[in-house]
Amino acid sequence: MQYKLFGNSGCRVSELCLGTMTMGEEWGYGANKEESRKIFETFLDAGGNFIDTANRYTEGTSELFLGEFIKDSGRRDELVLATKYSLFTKPGRLNDGGNHRKNMIQSVEGSLQRLQTDCIDILYLHAWDFTTSEYEVMRGLDDLVRSGKVMYIAISDTPAWLISRMQTLAELRGWSAFAGIQVEYSLITRDAERDLIPMANHSDIAVTAWAPLAGGALTGKYLNRDGSPKRLKEGSKRLNDKSVAIAQEVVKIAEENNCAPAQVALQWVMQKHPQIFPVIGARSAEQIAESIACVNTTLTDEQMQRLNQVSAFDIGFPHDFLAGEGVRQVLFGGFQDKTINHRKK
Repeated sequence: MQYKLFGNSGCRVSELCLGTMTMGEEWGYGANKEESRKIFETFLDAGGNFIDTANRYTEGTSELFLGEFIKDSGRRDELVLATKYSLFTKPGRLNDGGNHRKNMIQSVEGSLQRLQTDCIDILYLHAWDFTTSEYEVMRGLDDLVRSGKVMYIAISDTPAWLISRMQTLAELRGWSAFAGIQVEYSLITRDAERDLIPMANHSDIAVTAWAPLAGGALTGKYLNRDGSPKRLKEGSKRLNDKSVAIAQEVVKIAEENNCAPAQVALQWVMQKHPQIFPVIGARSAEQIAESIACVNTTLTDEQMQRLNQVSAFDIGFPHDFLAGEGVRQVLFGGFQDKTINHRKK
């Protein structure tokens, strides 16, 4: 396992992040406590130190399990523990949910108790509620950092324009700024490439990618042995003709590299940009070990190109317009191919 700096911070995290939404069986799936401990220990034994959870995962069981596992490991100081606030802890309570300061504080206090720690290394705002002002959010997060209860702040599932506005607000006011964002990102779901990932790259913000295997669609489990698709779920974003074509190409490259399809899909995410960290989850220690082994796989430029092509998507306006040769011609007066742009990432 290699280690990287987390965005614009100096904090060192493993190149893979352990997702723990499957720790606990309250949601009808996931791992029991014994298997969850094995998953946790397998990740640590492989050199992983970056762990992701949330107050809402498995009704709080994920945090409870992690709190016990981390305490028993005696390695709290080595680990970088991320959790989230915004989603409710218990339904039917008016202010138990949302981005506002009241829920922020009570959610953090609950997470600290369940995790058996006095500080959260990375706190994510989990999802934007479109009711709380950016000022309230950023000042509240900065207060948590100044109080010592949170080390770094990050944000998940929020439009790029809002994140940019909040980042600018923090810089102008001298408040804590975001070191990371979390987005859905995989070969099947590349929408974050429109604005979120370019924004993160420009501002040196880390990107943690959830569902990098697209709910298992990129593991090849929905393909028959001959490569033909199994019965597709009508209307599914992850199980349609294009997704099948992507999965088929992933399987072909896995065969070329003598590795599992999941390892190809994860390595594609990692090679897209050095500041993208796949969040890997599992229901068994065997599954997490297979995902971790992606660090031993490298895709060639030709393989990356094949995967990029089969998963290509309509990037939309204004990006496709600005990339057009006619627009580039009038912007650069014919010198577009002779101008070296060091800002292009």
